[in-house]
Amino acid sequence: MRVVAIRGATQLAADDVVEMADAVTELLTEMFERNSLAKEDLVSIFFTSTQDLVSDFPAAAARKLDLGDIPLMCAREIPVTGSLPRVVRVMIHAYSPLKHGEVKHLYMRGAEVLRKDIAQ
Repeated sequence: MRVVAIRGATQLAADDVVEMADAVTELLTEMFERNSLAKEDLVSIFFTSTQDLVSDFPAAAARKLDLGDIPLMCAREIPVTGSLPRVVRVMIHAYSPLKHGEVKHLYMRGAEVLRKDIAQ
């Protein structure tokens, strides 16, 4: 079994604790389902958020999915002028039989414009 990296992003409607939890939970759940991942397959999850998101950590939502024992890391996205606001990006590292071209990356809630080349 090999380690793969699975990318995703979501855009929040507002900088709000409940919105953060809902958006991140929805994104992770869908990423797990589309790539047939179980908790046991996870190695780590890396999150970034744009500088306008200050209400909560994206990893806090992941912990609500019973992922507290999986290494989770949050960081700030580079503040590029004109970039999409209120975005959380995620990179999941997981054991999977999928090849790179078979991995299903997921961009949702307006974040599809970030990676039109790989957005589902």
